[in-house]
Amino acid sequence: MTDSTTHTGGCLCGRIRFTAIGPARKPHTCSCKMCQRHSGALTTAWVEFPADAVTWTGPGDAPTTYRSSDYSSRAFCPACGSTLGAIDDDPIIALLVGCFDDTGALDLVPTSHSYGAARPKWWRVSIKGTAS
Repeated sequence: MTDSTTHTGGCLCGRIRFTAIGPARKPHTCSCKMCQRHSGALTTAWVEFPADAVTWTGPGDAPTTYRSSDYSSRAFCPACGSTLGAIDDDPIIALLVGCFDDTGALDLVPTSHSYGAARPKWWRVSIKGTAS
């Protein structure tokens, strides 16, 4: 199991890999339409790191980005298409928890949910036992 200060992960084909140093910040889930379209999932799980704490280590270097809003670009692998997260204009990189090698690390556990109203009414997201 990866300790809480160093996380590794990457895309499906392994071309894009990362190392993130330091505890994850703002672990949360989101059901906004942008996250849904970016991932193909009804809900995504995210964590944030300062940009200088993330190093792109795979043979593909940094992911390809798509400018998705006036403050952020979505990141993905150009070879396999895996979504990796978002690179914000603020010096923040938000990574999708599913991309981590050890998704069970305690600092990756979501503590809040964003855009609950955007989810289909039949879809339930539970954060620490509370359905939203």
